[in-house]
Amino acid sequence: MSRPDPETARAASGSQIDTPRERALGGLYAFTAYLLWGFLPLYFLLLAPTGPFELVAWRILLSLIFCAFLLTVLRGWGRLLAVVRRPRLLLWTGVAGALIYVNWQVYILATLSGHVIEASLGYFMNPIVTVVLGVVVLRERLRVVQWIAVGIAVAAVAVIVVGYGDFPWIALTLAFTFGIYGLVKKRLGPSVDAVSGLTLESAWLVPVAAVILIVVGSTSGLTMGAAGPWHALLLSLAGVITAVPLLLFAAGARRIPLTVVGLLQFIAPILQFIIGAWLLGEPMPLERWIGFALVWLALIVLSVDSVLFARRARGVSDVGELT
Repeated sequence: MSRPDPETARAASGSQIDTPRERALGGLYAFTAYLLWGFLPLYFLLLAPTGPFELVAWRILLSLIFCAFLLTVLRGWGRLLAVVRRPRLLLWTGVAGALIYVNWQVYILATLSGHVIEASLGYFMNPIVTVVLGVVVLRERLRVVQWIAVGIAVAAVAVIVVGYGDFPWIALTLAFTFGIYGLVKKRLGPSVDAVSGLTLESAWLVPVAAVILIVVGSTSGLTMGAAGPWHALLLSLAGVITAVPLLLFAAGARRIPLTVVGLLQFIAPILQFIIGAWLLGEPMPLERWIGFALVWLALIVLSVDSVLFARRARGVSDVGELT
C-alpha cells in the first residue's frame, strides 16, 4: 500500500476554509481511502494466477500511465517539471520510490502467500514505528504516555517471537518502510504535490518493473492477456486502484484535523485483519492473539494521548487568542 504522511498532505493543500461541510467532506474522502486500502487483499487475490512480482511491476507501470493522464487532465505538468528542475527534490522522490517499492512488494508477497494477518499487524504498528522514528531520526522528545505505548508494542513483538516462534519480519518491514516513507514525504513537504510525487516515484521504478517483466516473461510467462478478458481488465485497473485512494486521502487529510486522520487510519488494518482471520481462515493461535491485543492496547494508549494533547493544545491556543 501507498499512503502519504498526513502532515504532508495537509501542508501541500495550502489554506483551506474550515467549515462543517468541508470537514464532513474531508472525513468522507479519508474514510473512503482507508476503506479501499482495507479491501486491497481481496483485489490482489482476484488477480490469480498473476504472481507477486509481475503484479507489482504492472502496478508501477499502470500507476505511471494513470498519473500521466491525471497530470494532463489537471494541467499539472508544470508542477511536475518544477520538481524535476530541482535535483534535491528529484533525488528524494527516488528514495521515496525505493521505499514504496519494498513496501508494495512485501505487502503483495504477504497477501498472496497467506500472511494477510501479519500484513495487517504491520499497519497497526505503523503509528508506533512513526513515533520511534521521530525520536531516532528527528530527535523528538516523547511524552511519558508515548513511551508506555512504545514499551507495550515492544512487548507485543516479544510475545509473538517467543510464544508463536516466528519473527514478524513482514509486519516490521511494512511498518518501517512506510514509516521512513512518511519521513521522506515530510522532507519533501508542500514542494511536491500528491500526483507529481506518485508520478516521479513510479518513473524511478520503471527500470525495476521492466527487469521484472523480462525475467517473469522469460521464465514462467506473463499473465497479462493470457488468463482471459476479465482477468486482463482487473489487472489493467491496478494503476487506478493504486492512485485513487492516494488522491482521496490527500483531499481528505487537508480538510480534517490530524487527530481524526490518525484515528481513521486504523480502518484499513482492521479490515485486513478481518479478511485474513475470518474470510481466508489464516491461523490465530493464542500467542498471536496476545501479541495483537498488546498492539491494540498500545494504539489505544497512543490515540487517547494524541486526542487529549491536541485538545489541550487547542485550549491553550484559544486562551492565547483571547488574551
